Amino acid sequence: MSRVGKRIITLPEGVSVNVDGNNLVTVKGPKGELQKQFSNLITIQVKETELSVLRKNEDRKTKMLHGTTNSLIDGMVEGVTKGFEKNLEIIGVGYKVELKGTKLIFSLGLSHKVEKEIPSDLEAKVVSPTELKILGIDKQRVGEFSAQIKAHRKPEPYGGKGIRYKGEYIIRKAGKAAK
Repeated sequence: MSRVGKRIITLPEGVSVNVDGNNLVTVKGPKGELQKQFSNLITIQVKETELSVLRKNEDRKTKMLHGTTNSLIDGMVEGVTKGFEKNLEIIGVGYKVELKGTKLIFSLGLSHKVEKEIPSDLEAKVVSPTELKILGIDKQRVGEFSAQIKAHRKPEPYGGKGIRYKGEYIIRKAGKAAK
């Protein structure tokens, strides 16, 4: 049996989980509410402050969904209590970001400025002109939006310029040797 799937999720105080007949899980907490539809091959049981995920049969597909479902629900519970954040660094001469209303405006060494609309369910904080924080309760949405921002100017291996996650290590290449 899956070790991750067998794990019992303890619900913190202030978090409520509701499961309807179609395996639609609704998690409510101090930071907000998340909903996700899960497969009918998995049974989700809520008992007071504990949540467990059981599989209905021993098929290969069901076994694969078992641990995944448990991890996704655990992420939902963590999101509505603590939230998630991704920190981005912008490295390069003249590279910067600024926040204007609900838009992030990037100067990335291109002939134009790149504008990115912040989704309504996420929050962006500009710590400094070269540091950006993306905050939200849905782990997938935070990671996806961060990846979209990073895709505008991926870090290049020679000078290291571009947008990267804070603490991300970029493997550097040697440039051309002079004769």
